[in-house]
Amino acid sequence: MIKDEYNVIGVMSGTSLDGIDLVYATFSYNDGWDFKILNAETVAYSSYWYTVLKDLISKSLDELKSIDIDYTAYLGVVIQNFITKHQIRTIDAVCSHGHTALHQPEHKLTYQIGNLPVLADILKETVVCDFRVQDVELGGQGAPLVPIGDQLLFVQYDYCLNLGGFANISMELDGARIAYDICPVNIVLNKYAKQLGFDYDDGGQIAASGSELLALGNLLNALEFYKAKPPKSLGLEWVNKNIFPLLDAAKLEEKDVLKTFSNHIAHQIARVLKKDSKVLVTGGGAYNDYIISKIKLNKQVDIIIPEPELVEFKEALIFAFLGILKLRNEVNCLNSVTGAMKNHSSGKIFLP
Repeated sequence: MIKDEYNVIGVMSGTSLDGIDLVYATFSYNDGWDFKILNAETVAYSSYWYTVLKDLISKSLDELKSIDIDYTAYLGVVIQNFITKHQIRTIDAVCSHGHTALHQPEHKLTYQIGNLPVLADILKETVVCDFRVQDVELGGQGAPLVPIGDQLLFVQYDYCLNLGGFANISMELDGARIAYDICPVNIVLNKYAKQLGFDYDDGGQIAASGSELLALGNLLNALEFYKAKPPKSLGLEWVNKNIFPLLDAAKLEEKDVLKTFSNHIAHQIARVLKKDSKVLVTGGGAYNDYIISKIKLNKQVDIIIPEPELVEFKEALIFAFLGILKLRNEVNCLNSVTGAMKNHSSGKIFLP
């Protein structure tokens, strides 16, 4: 399906469980790619789905397969409602990340629910999905996948930094694109904000009101992951094993946990940025004024926070773009990023 212009829907559900991000965008090619976001919204998870998704890593494979069937049907309804609400009539493909249930690339295992072939039948549209599996089969981390979009759509920046459930970054280094997860962000911060009755720490105000425990910060910064060279990626399993036990053992008030961990985030991000570089920041964490100010305090950089649509929907936008590249049988997964044996065109195409 080689064309100069595509109208696609991108669908993304991240580890922070904020909801399902949906983008309807037009991509055009003329000596380079351009895009325009036409419609975008986040559909919050019900308390039922929030609870189910939060506990996925405790489920057996058989239980996950059962949840996968229900979640795919649910995703179909959410996407169809988005199409109907915005009166979308021209769709070349629906390109969906699904939701990560398991991510253990060291065991050649990654599983995203919501990527079953029935999704194409429900929507009566071409679906491109399940982008991670092939990369893991090729010896890669299966993550991050967004950097090909950074390379082709946001070439004017030195770094593309996403602050979502995790902080991940992509950049050009020695003629190759590299990218990796830096540290957890909202997957940790939101847990402690919720203990105070908030969905998240708005602007980092709670963290700003807390006190930092330097000894805890030193323990966090000493974790082995931070010494490892890329490619490397993080998942909830790693957070459960390495982060929450340290934070909970400190027996701090939530505001002090939030301050200590926010400072840890800023420290880990700043250490990978070069002075005077131009950094595009997206994801919900871009609105955390406390963390952004701390990054700037740690390193003199030019941080650009774009319009809200791009801040909130960049990942969904890029998964839409990954689907286009797959339809064109063009590389959408870079081995310089994931560590796979080769560059490749990843994802599955399902026809209605």
